Amino acid sequence: MTEHHPTPDKEQIALLEPFERLNLHQIQLIANPQQAARALEELDGVTALGFDTESKPTFAKNEASTGPHIVQLSTLEQAYIFQLEDAECRRAVAVLLETHRVIKAGFGLGDDRRRIIHKLGVDPQGVLDLNTVFRERGYRKDMGVRGAVAVMFNRRFIKSRKATTSNWANVHLQESQLIYAANDAYAALRVYQALGLG
Repeated sequence: MTEHHPTPDKEQIALLEPFERLNLHQIQLIANPQQAARALEELDGVTALGFDTESKPTFAKNEASTGPHIVQLSTLEQAYIFQLEDAECRRAVAVLLETHRVIKAGFGLGDDRRRIIHKLGVDPQGVLDLNTVFRERGYRKDMGVRGAVAVMFNRRFIKSRKATTSNWANVHLQESQLIYAANDAYAALRVYQALGLG
């Protein structure tokens, strides 16, 4: 029988020291064909990436999401935020998501996968939902990035509520959005490695 480990609650996490995040100069926004080509070159040969997507929130009851609007992929040194307006950016992301050779690790990726199939026409391969790993290791509820960072590093992952619900379809993303999006992917990769998977 698997023993069950408790997941830290909000109050416990609030007392922890902040988790070190990527800062702005470690984040590349990929919005045109040249940037997309360079990102593919730089990511050639990586074996694992932190992975997440963001979609513009929908507020009306029957409003369908047109997301994802951005896809985030991160190494330990650098995060790449692909805006999906440009066809070459979509193609570059599709190449990275389709390859079996690169593990894409993230949290709660079921919805992301459906949206990516719909928007990019590719079924992502090599995707690892870290919530599944934590469940297999005896954590009952979905861990999410906050809980995982608290468990693995004894640190508090800072998430801006304002950035969560901001407009990810915007051509000009704000600095706070870039930092939020990049670090979701970065933290997932850190957790993946700390779990001894990479």
